[in-house]
Amino acid sequence: MGKVYTGLDERLRQFILAQPVFFVATAPSGDDGHVNVSPKGYRDTFAILGSRTVAYLDLTGSGAETIAHLRQNGRITIMFCSFTETPKILRLQGTGRVVLPGAPDWDALSSRFPAAAGRSPDPDAVAGAASRRAVIVADLDRIADSCGYSVPVMALVTERDLLNRSNGRKTPGTLDTYRAERNMVSIDGLPALTRPR
Repeated sequence: MGKVYTGLDERLRQFILAQPVFFVATAPSGDDGHVNVSPKGYRDTFAILGSRTVAYLDLTGSGAETIAHLRQNGRITIMFCSFTETPKILRLQGTGRVVLPGAPDWDALSSRFPAAAGRSPDPDAVAGAASRRAVIVADLDRIADSCGYSVPVMALVTERDLLNRSNGRKTPGTLDTYRAERNMVSIDGLPALTRPR
């Protein structure tokens, strides 16, 4: 049976940080538009900022649905799911905001992700500086778990480094062009990134 928590205690923090993947869900307001669910990976791209505040490093990809939806209405759910023998699902629900490079709190927030800044002592860290697009910060109003009894047990073989390698081959100018072409609006035409960087 699931439980609702008042905050992220040490046991929940350990569970979160042990998961190699998490899922982010957002949706535009109204009856139209597409609900979006995105898998997120890479070690050191999720940070717990407080008992009811978390953040993750948003990496340059082919779409920007999460950014567009957060700009429109701020609603976000982040789900962690155990694929080990101990079944558990944890959902973090609340309000998110987008912090772009150059924003007043960018340096403080992006420093929470050492692998992405190229400062990780871990040689297997794969999320590099070239991929950084934004930091998503979520203030949580509901923290709840559920059983996860039907989730399969799976083993992590390795993290894919394809996104980072692809973005790492781009110059700052070609990354700006890519973001301008692919990340400025959502699939429903909502504004996402406001300018290339």
